[in-house]
Amino acid sequence: MAMKLHSPDIKAGETIPLTFVHGSAGGQNVSPALEWTNPPTGTRGFAVTCYDPDAPTGSGWWHWQIFDIPATDNALRRGAGNAEGARPANAIQSRNDYGEVGYGGAAPPPGDKPHRYIFTVYALKVGRLDIPRDASCAMVGFMLNANKIEEASLTAFYGR
Repeated sequence: MAMKLHSPDIKAGETIPLTFVHGSAGGQNVSPALEWTNPPTGTRGFAVTCYDPDAPTGSGWWHWQIFDIPATDNALRRGAGNAEGARPANAIQSRNDYGEVGYGGAAPPPGDKPHRYIFTVYALKVGRLDIPRDASCAMVGFMLNANKIEEASLTAFYGR
């Protein structure tokens, strides 16, 4: 059975509620709760990302990257991506494309079509990625893809 990603806060295919939207777009910038099931055999750790491929940058926009999540965990609580949020032991958040460490919610340019926000959980063959806390989003992505066993995604939308 394939790994699955679910959120009690954000529904796949629907609009992201304002609670989880960036403050610059009128939201509260709280990271959503995420839960995953059926990790593959051999999983030694997890990572979670949020990515907007529709950002007008030529390379998309990384909203969140959290890695080194222990294999014994299967969820992130609401607010885990925020500075004061409760995270799994030893989990590391890298700098997002806002230039901040942690979660940065949806904030597409006014008048753009609704953007896709892809939340992905990666089951990894390693328990720890050997990268510094200030690694670039591209470096984190490279290491995730080099070490993934399986991934599962949930896509939601936001426009203004």
